[in-house]
Amino acid sequence: MKKTVQHRLVLVTAPDLKTARKLAQAALTAHLVACANLIPKLESHYWWQGKLEKSAEVLILFKTTPGKLKALERIILAHHPYDMPEFVVLPITAGNERYLQWVTQSVAKTD
Repeated sequence: MKKTVQHRLVLVTAPDLKTARKLAQAALTAHLVACANLIPKLESHYWWQGKLEKSAEVLILFKTTPGKLKALERIILAHHPYDMPEFVVLPITAGNERYLQWVTQSVAKTD
């Protein structure tokens, strides 16, 4: 296990699998993320415009580095159908050394 400050996990929800795949493909093609995991059949409950809502969504987990976050956010905002899409960044504090190296190498292709 290796400690790290150079890696991030980004959470984005999408309304359906087709949209989630499109967002993942855009981020991967631009080498902004090493990996995108799509978790379908998520049920979200939330406040929206003063009303309690619920909807089926797909959660996307993106693995990336801090230097790619701004560009990743721009791509998500440009291609996402929601007025205000979720874009939450969590630090990865530790992980398998080889896996973390792979993440770094995968997003470094456009640096």
